Amino acid sequence: MQLTAPVTSGNDARPAARDADGMAVASFILGLLGLLVLNIFLGPIAIALAAVALWRGTARRGRALLGLTLGVADLAVLAIAMEVSHTLSWSL
Repeated sequence: MQLTAPVTSGNDARPAARDADGMAVASFILGLLGLLVLNIFLGPIAIALAAVALWRGTARRGRALLGLTLGVADLAVLAIAMEVSHTLSWSL
């Protein structure tokens, strides 16, 4: 079973690299959104996407590292907010 499209000649010579670049950008966007809403879900997703993008050798390495950092920051913001509010969730 093949999970990705087969490699063909022409412009689509590296679909795995293109996928990794997309994952890096998605990781950055989800990490950024996670600072505002749903950080318990978006933080781990951003971390996972950044790790996979880096593992696949993305050309957007800085974006993937930023997504990884923002994903960790999402979880840190959640932990701090939970500690301050003494609940299992937080609100503004």
